[in-house]
Amino acid sequence: MRIADIKGKYDDIFSLGQLCYISIQLEKNGLRPYSGVLDWVGSPNLSSVNRLLRNRFQGFMDRHQMECIGTAGDKLYLVQDKLYDIYSNHDFFVAQNDPKLLEAYPSVKTKYDRRVARFLEKVDTAERLLFVRSGGTYEEAKELLEILDDLVRNDYVLLFLDPGQADEIEENDWPLERVCSVNVPHVDKLWNDSDHIWKELFAGIELQK
Repeated sequence: MRIADIKGKYDDIFSLGQLCYISIQLEKNGLRPYSGVLDWVGSPNLSSVNRLLRNRFQGFMDRHQMECIGTAGDKLYLVQDKLYDIYSNHDFFVAQNDPKLLEAYPSVKTKYDRRVARFLEKVDTAERLLFVRSGGTYEEAKELLEILDDLVRNDYVLLFLDPGQADEIEENDWPLERVCSVNVPHVDKLWNDSDHIWKELFAGIELQK
């Protein structure tokens, strides 16, 4: 698929992660009415995200696999879900948590359970969905497509971003139905001074009123 092919209206749009810049830019472009499961966590490995989706989030962020591995700035702990290699860097404030006890865990888990339930409800009921993933290999993207085929009841499109392969947007011709693959600048640039790139990617994409 080409960028022109993914234009149109969607019932919902979900980030499938890597880093938070996708959710930030979805919000800047009026395409993010609420937080998704992977909006505010680090999910560097697509193979782990694929496993998470295949398992329908079973065991996601269960307490026994959550481990504080450092800090994310001065105010937040970096906490890893060791089963799925997902990194929470917006949930556990240093001032309110001991790194071993993670006192905020019950409220954090409740929040993510709510987001998971909403995601699963949307993939089962929405007529058309757009998913956006940054980072991963062709084979991992192909596997993701197979998982989404099983998970999503109706129509969907996957916008797959490959950072670091181009100075601006460069379309790929992947022979995968439902996938629009584009090369984009390095992650560092996607965080800073990249609004024009995202505006071009999301131009002509709308949420159903």
